[in-house]
Amino acid sequence: MPKGPVILVISGKVAQTNQDGKALLDMAMLRALPQHTFTTQTVWDKRPVKFSGPRLRDLLKHVKASGTELKAIAMNDYAVTVPMADADQFDVILAIRMNDREISPRTKGPLFLVYPFDSHPTLKQKVYEERSIWQLKAIEVK
Repeated sequence: MPKGPVILVISGKVAQTNQDGKALLDMAMLRALPQHTFTTQTVWDKRPVKFSGPRLRDLLKHVKASGTELKAIAMNDYAVTVPMADADQFDVILAIRMNDREISPRTKGPLFLVYPFDSHPTLKQKVYEERSIWQLKAIEVK
Protein backbone atom coordinates (compact mmCIF):
# COMPACT_ATOMS: atom_id res chain seq x y z
CA MET A 1 0.00 0.00 0.00
CA PRO A 2 1.18 3.52 -0.72
CA LYS A 3 2.31 5.50 2.32
CA GLY A 4 2.15 8.86 0.57
CA PRO A 5 -0.39 10.48 -1.74
CA VAL A 6 -1.46 8.23 -4.62
CA ILE A 7 0.06 9.60 -7.82
CA LEU A 8 -0.82 6.83 -10.27
CA VAL A 9 -3.64 4.29 -10.48
CA ILE A 10 -3.19 1.28 -12.75
CA SER A 11 -6.32 -0.74 -13.46
CA GLY A 12 -7.62 -3.34 -15.88
CA LYS A 13 -5.56 -6.40 -16.72
CA VAL A 14 -3.16 -6.26 -13.78
CA ALA A 15 -2.43 -9.17 -11.44
CA GLN A 16 -0.41 -7.34 -8.77
CA THR A 17 -2.90 -5.03 -7.07
CA ASN A 18 -3.20 -3.43 -3.66
CA GLN A 19 -6.76 -2.08 -3.52
CA ASP A 20 -10.00 -3.14 -5.20
CA GLY A 21 -8.27 -4.81 -8.17
CA LYS A 22 -6.12 -1.74 -8.88
CA ALA A 23 -2.47 -0.91 -8.31
CA LEU A 24 -2.17 2.38 -6.43
CA LEU A 25 1.29 3.92 -6.45
CA ASP A 26 2.84 6.82 -4.61
CA MET A 27 6.06 8.60 -5.53
CA ALA A 28 8.18 6.42 -3.21
CA MET A 29 6.93 3.29 -4.97
CA LEU A 30 7.82 4.76 -8.37
CA ARG A 31 11.27 5.77 -7.11
CA ALA A 32 11.84 2.21 -5.84
CA LEU A 33 11.67 0.90 -9.42
CA PRO A 34 14.91 0.95 -11.46
CA GLN A 35 15.50 4.53 -12.63
CA HIS A 36 16.65 5.44 -16.13
CA THR A 37 17.64 8.68 -17.82
CA PHE A 38 17.79 9.95 -21.37
CA THR A 39 18.10 13.35 -23.01
CA THR A 40 15.98 14.09 -26.05
CA GLN A 41 14.65 16.96 -28.10
CA THR A 42 10.88 17.45 -27.83
CA VAL A 43 8.46 19.59 -29.80
CA TRP A 44 7.54 21.34 -26.53
CA ASP A 45 10.99 22.66 -25.65
CA LYS A 46 13.60 24.70 -27.49
CA ARG A 47 16.50 22.67 -26.09
CA PRO A 48 16.97 18.96 -25.41
CA VAL A 49 15.53 17.88 -22.07
CA LYS A 50 16.88 15.29 -19.64
CA PHE A 51 14.12 12.96 -18.39
CA SER A 52 14.47 10.49 -15.51
CA GLY A 53 12.17 7.84 -14.08
CA PRO A 54 11.22 4.17 -14.32
CA ARG A 55 10.82 2.54 -17.71
CA LEU A 56 7.22 1.87 -18.67
CA ARG A 57 8.02 -1.81 -19.24
CA ASP A 58 9.40 -2.12 -15.68
CA LEU A 59 6.27 -0.53 -14.27
CA LEU A 60 4.03 -2.86 -16.28
CA LYS A 61 6.08 -5.86 -15.17
CA HIS A 62 5.86 -4.69 -11.55
CA VAL A 63 2.04 -4.75 -11.64
CA LYS A 64 2.03 -7.92 -13.77
CA ALA A 65 0.12 -6.26 -16.60
CA SER A 66 -1.18 -8.30 -19.50
CA GLY A 67 -2.94 -6.94 -22.53
CA THR A 68 -2.25 -5.22 -25.81
CA GLU A 69 -2.89 -1.56 -25.13
CA LEU A 70 -2.88 1.07 -22.45
CA LYS A 71 -5.32 3.89 -21.98
CA ALA A 72 -3.27 6.67 -20.38
CA ILE A 73 -5.30 9.39 -18.66
CA ALA A 74 -4.11 12.84 -17.62
CA MET A 75 -5.30 15.00 -14.70
CA ASN A 76 -7.54 16.97 -17.08
CA ASP A 77 -9.06 13.65 -18.32
CA TYR A 78 -7.27 13.87 -21.68
CA ALA A 79 -6.60 10.27 -22.73
CA VAL A 80 -4.42 8.52 -25.29
CA THR A 81 -4.05 4.92 -26.35
CA VAL A 82 -0.54 3.50 -26.19
CA PRO A 83 0.21 0.05 -27.60
CA MET A 84 1.84 -2.13 -24.92
CA ALA A 85 4.39 -3.11 -27.56
CA ASP A 86 5.82 0.43 -27.34
CA ALA A 87 7.02 -0.36 -23.82
CA ASP A 88 9.17 -3.21 -25.13
CA GLN A 89 10.18 -1.71 -28.47
CA PHE A 90 11.28 1.68 -27.14
CA ASP A 91 12.77 2.77 -23.81
CA VAL A 92 9.68 4.79 -22.87
CA ILE A 93 9.90 6.15 -19.34
CA LEU A 94 7.47 7.49 -16.83
CA ALA A 95 9.42 10.64 -16.08
CA ILE A 96 9.37 11.93 -12.53
CA ARG A 97 12.24 14.36 -13.16
CA MET A 98 13.06 16.83 -15.94
CA ASN A 99 16.57 18.29 -16.04
CA ASP A 100 17.24 16.78 -12.59
CA ARG A 101 14.21 18.48 -10.98
CA GLU A 102 10.97 16.89 -9.89
CA ILE A 103 8.23 17.78 -12.35
CA SER A 104 5.56 20.04 -10.89
CA PRO A 105 1.98 19.96 -12.19
CA ARG A 106 2.65 23.40 -13.74
CA THR A 107 5.42 21.91 -15.87
CA LYS A 108 3.82 18.66 -17.07
CA GLY A 109 4.11 16.72 -13.81
CA PRO A 110 4.24 15.01 -11.56
CA LEU A 111 4.34 12.18 -14.14
CA PHE A 112 5.13 12.47 -17.84
CA LEU A 113 5.08 9.44 -20.14
CA VAL A 114 7.81 10.27 -22.64
CA TYR A 115 9.53 8.56 -25.56
CA PRO A 116 13.26 8.87 -26.32
CA PHE A 117 12.54 10.73 -29.56
CA ASP A 118 16.18 11.08 -30.62
CA SER A 119 16.95 7.36 -30.26
CA HIS A 120 14.88 6.08 -33.22
CA PRO A 121 13.95 7.81 -36.50
CA THR A 122 10.51 6.17 -36.15
CA LEU A 123 9.84 8.22 -33.01
CA LYS A 124 9.99 11.50 -34.95
CA GLN A 125 6.38 10.92 -36.05
CA LYS A 126 3.50 12.92 -34.60
CA VAL A 127 1.77 9.80 -33.31
CA TYR A 128 4.53 9.30 -30.72
CA GLU A 129 4.36 12.93 -29.65
CA GLU A 130 0.64 12.44 -29.07
CA ARG A 131 1.29 9.34 -26.95
CA SER A 132 3.62 11.31 -24.69
CA ILE A 133 1.07 12.31 -22.11
CA TRP A 134 1.92 14.63 -19.24
CA GLN A 135 0.20 15.07 -15.88
CA LEU A 136 -0.48 11.34 -16.06
CA LYS A 137 -2.81 10.10 -13.31
CA ALA A 138 -4.04 6.69 -14.46
CA ILE A 139 -3.35 3.80 -16.81
CA GLU A 140 -5.98 1.28 -17.79
CA VAL A 141 -4.50 -1.95 -19.19
CA LYS A 142 -6.70 -3.46 -21.90
